[in-house]
Amino acid sequence: MILRTPFATALLLMLLLSGCAVFAPSPPQDQSNICEIFREQPSWYDYARDSEDKWGTPIATQMSFIQQESSFRSHIRPARKRYLGFIPGPRPSSAKGYAQAQDPVWGEYRDQAGSTFARRTHMKYATDFIGWYNTRTRAQTGISLNNPEHLYLAYHEGAGGYQRGSYRAKPAVQRAARQVATRAGRYRSQLASCEAEFQCRKFYQVWPFCRKG
Repeated sequence: MILRTPFATALLLMLLLSGCAVFAPSPPQDQSNICEIFREQPSWYDYARDSEDKWGTPIATQMSFIQQESSFRSHIRPARKRYLGFIPGPRPSSAKGYAQAQDPVWGEYRDQAGSTFARRTHMKYATDFIGWYNTRTRAQTGISLNNPEHLYLAYHEGAGGYQRGSYRAKPAVQRAARQVATRAGRYRSQLASCEAEFQCRKFYQVWPFCRKG
């Protein structure tokens, strides 16, 4: 018979409510190099590759979005407002997880393309969400999946906001979009030099039958 003290019960509840953040992967140490990111977390390559195959957004663009949004922190959320400097207030948005997806659009994703069990704190679903979202953006705005700067502007502002040009009055958003594009280009060049490591690393992946880009 297992005895549950009030403390143990409270601790278990806290772990469940936090989404087991204590067991989440640590952010990569060198986020400037996609090869090093995937060497630390090789399963992330598989997730991003699956998303690219399914939706068309390049791996480098997906990972650049995630670095910009969360710096690869799985459970990050916008900081709460503080009243009188110390009283916690509401968060400015419902954004959460690697891709900083907000509740309404995450619900749409789960209904249309994701799993009932999809979690914003898991890289598999973060990459799939970005792929799904960018495919929808292309259908709504015509932005190419090879244009990370404008994809990010639409990701941040929504398709409607992008079409209205809301980002033009937001220098910080424009600056972030340029950073995403620059990083995506760097990641793409880096990945070209190391992708074979991740395509053929498992015991059942035998050259020349490994996955190719």
